[in-house]
Amino acid sequence: MSGTRRRVTILGAAATSVVAGVALLPNWSAGAAVSDDPTVDARTRATFQRLADAVFTDRTNALVDGGQADADKPLTDGFSDDVELSSGTARAEDATRSALGQRKQKLAKAGERYRGARTTVTLDATRVTGRTAKAEVTETTTLTYARARDDAPKTTGFQARHELTFKADRHGDWRLTGIRDTDQGGLAVNTLSKPAPVKAATAADTMPNAPRAATTRNPAAAPKTGTAYDYKAMAAYAEKHWNAYNKDYPDFGGRGAGGDCTNFVSQSLKAGGWKHVPGYVYDYTRWFGNADIQSHSFIGVNEWSWFAQNSKRTKPLANVFQLEVGDVLQLDFDRDGSKDHTMIVTYKSGGVPYVTYHSNNTFRRSVASLVASYPNAYYYAYRT
Repeated sequence: MSGTRRRVTILGAAATSVVAGVALLPNWSAGAAVSDDPTVDARTRATFQRLADAVFTDRTNALVDGGQADADKPLTDGFSDDVELSSGTARAEDATRSALGQRKQKLAKAGERYRGARTTVTLDATRVTGRTAKAEVTETTTLTYARARDDAPKTTGFQARHELTFKADRHGDWRLTGIRDTDQGGLAVNTLSKPAPVKAATAADTMPNAPRAATTRNPAAAPKTGTAYDYKAMAAYAEKHWNAYNKDYPDFGGRGAGGDCTNFVSQSLKAGGWKHVPGYVYDYTRWFGNADIQSHSFIGVNEWSWFAQNSKRTKPLANVFQLEVGDVLQLDFDRDGSKDHTMIVTYKSGGVPYVTYHSNNTFRRSVASLVASYPNAYYYAYRT
């Protein structure tokens, strides 16, 4: 039915989403918490929220073993008020779910499989202009790994923010006409958005260059022997604050703020013993950060790399699968020489490191998943 308009209905107060054969209640409470708008009442806002829950649950379901990624499967049946997906949005969701089904197969080949998932969506705000409504939502998803090893992580999770556009016809019936990811990172496992590139503050060829790391499995062992830092404390901090931001630091994850990934990793390193090197904020040989002021090396992807190498606080690893807890991984998605994203390893099992990061907020995503999802990126691995 990819060429037709899809009608999505949710059954009043008893609607459920189904993931891997398990009925899951969506999170409906946020709709009523939003203040009234001129032309959109609380009931309509709750309907927007439930529709978003159905859409993103279906996207996640496409990644789960036994989940339905068939583009001809309807999203979810039931609204007490009829709300339609426009034909263009229906086709886009068909294509998205089909592409995610292909990603599931690629992840499975890399040893990454999920046996279950739970997605909930909260409605953060609505803005209405005439017959157009913009609904800002936050998706929170937990995926359960399909693993046999007892010491392997049981789950991974992420948060992602989206903007849904609804348009009302002359009868006042709303239609979903567009979905846009609004996070700076674009690194949620169920999104197809391309991560936003980061522009280096200064030409990279004048700064310390990190060598690229290989992404082949089962490299030579590179055990971690250093004892200068508390690597467990680094991991504990990151896993505590992956989706609960520390108010002692600014949050750069908002729209237009540039992304919070390196700021988050620097906080984790600081929790494990990295000491401030005070000085001029633009000097990459300095490193410091608190609620009031941060060096560019504390919050900038490339600037952190320059400081880490120049200070000798890190050394490069030849392969990403040599990373251990407390080590740092960076990616250059478009291979332009400017690094775009920073992550910290918080777990390792079976030779696979698991990273936790901000922008998108993500808990214990395997490096195997990253390599399978971004095979053309350049990878940089740092032993801390």
